[in-house]
Amino acid sequence: MKLALVTAGFHRLGAAIAARLAESGWALALHGRKPDLPDAALAAILARHNTPWFGFTADLSDAEAVQHLIPSVEAHFGQAPDLLVNNASQFEWDDPTSVTPASLSAHFNVNAGAPVTLATALASHVAEGQTATVVNILDQRIRHPGGDQLSYTISKLALFGATETLARALAPNVRVNAVAPGLVIPTDDYLPSQMEALRAAMPLGRLPEPDDVADAVLWLASAEVVTGQTIFVDAGASLKSFERDFLFLGKDA
Repeated sequence: MKLALVTAGFHRLGAAIAARLAESGWALALHGRKPDLPDAALAAILARHNTPWFGFTADLSDAEAVQHLIPSVEAHFGQAPDLLVNNASQFEWDDPTSVTPASLSAHFNVNAGAPVTLATALASHVAEGQTATVVNILDQRIRHPGGDQLSYTISKLALFGATETLARALAPNVRVNAVAPGLVIPTDDYLPSQMEALRAAMPLGRLPEPDDVADAVLWLASAEVVTGQTIFVDAGASLKSFERDFLFLGKDA
């Protein structure tokens, strides 16, 4: 049985990744910060494919909870995950005028510390003669980082660096790669006219969809000679340098 652990896997981008894995025959360990159920679209796919799955609860800001997650998955399924998708993210607004040590620490713990701890824990649970894969979900802004969402951006840059570092350290038993999405699931703060302007601003004249990110994760899960790489799934956004976060761009369009 191919088993994947997807953090924050019940909703939004995590659910899209989990759905694509389910369609490809993976069993799923779905993580959430609190007890939860899959969103409707994911639940339908799990039912359609008779996907073995179970939900696991862990606050990724709690170091002890993070350390127990991989063993809990192994205890339930009788095996460690073959694939770990570090999708969960802490995302709260700050900038150079408002950043605090507490904000930096909170974002780093969830966005970098927990993924590294989970990856190294997975490596310690890989059975002799077996291999495993880690895919970290980053953000296209790591290519041209700015001051908006400062704590979030810095923590994603740390995970970007950790991807290559872990790929070196955990080889040959564990491959470690990353996907850096662009603007995939906008919040309600984005105006319809703004979304059109942002689409037009991308080199490919469009924005990525959750399924595009899920396809990249699925490919990396089976790309047996690829490690230490980051795939930008962003319609070319990372090829340009934007003055501000997307939230502030195109509102006058």
